[in-house]
Amino acid sequence: MIPIYTVDAFTSSPFSGNPAAVCILQEFPDDDHWLLQVAKEINLSETAFLCAMGNGSYRLRWFTPKTEVDLCGHATLASAQVIWETGAAYGIDLLRFHTKSGVLTAKKLNNAIELNFPAEPPSPSEAPPQLIQALGNVRPLAVYRNRLDYIVELESEAAVQELKPDFTILKNLPSRGLLVTSRSDNPDYDFVARCFFSPVGIDEDPVTGSAYCALTPYWRDKLGKSTLTAAQLSERGGRLKLQTADNRVLIQGKAVIIIKGLLVH
Repeated sequence: MIPIYTVDAFTSSPFSGNPAAVCILQEFPDDDHWLLQVAKEINLSETAFLCAMGNGSYRLRWFTPKTEVDLCGHATLASAQVIWETGAAYGIDLLRFHTKSGVLTAKKLNNAIELNFPAEPPSPSEAPPQLIQALGNVRPLAVYRNRLDYIVELESEAAVQELKPDFTILKNLPSRGLLVTSRSDNPDYDFVARCFFSPVGIDEDPVTGSAYCALTPYWRDKLGKSTLTAAQLSERGGRLKLQTADNRVLIQGKAVIIIKGLLVH
């Protein structure tokens, strides 16, 4: 039987933040079909599959109910929380995850976990027809693109909060998804965001760590700040502390284990 957990990431309160499943394997199967079937059965936005390599190093893969993805922040944070809370890496304060996006690290802080992810700065882009159609009457201030997502800046926090994209159109966007952002009206935050990933089967993600690999350098350049705070304006909500360092983004957050169980098939 295989240990499996559900974890609320980027929050210190149960039933908020972004839920992810974490499945701890002795080894990865030869056939990825089983991994996808598990992710479909759990039916959360992301399921992380971990396999220990020793000395705080792990192989890590992420699956949505629809497909494998190259990068996922909240399921990485959830994985680190499970490893430390269960004592699987006792006495080790830095975890190394070997992934399709290279080696990612998670550092144990006094009151949070800090993820070290590659920066994915976006560049100005033309808006594809699907994006304009999905936004309806909303007109972006700017459209950017990196290798994963389109990034759209809107005129206000209210515009981000009130946006109702057409997901049936958005699912045909030629990218992983769409990140919508603006400056924050709240002095506690530098910017706000919402993240839509209809092309990979997730209409709106509650809190998206990997999105800030693009949003952090974007707002660093606009605001002239290397340390930023952000709020993700989904229904469940999430708060992040962010910092750019060289070509990396440091993402701080907390996580709470909600369910512990065993996978029997």
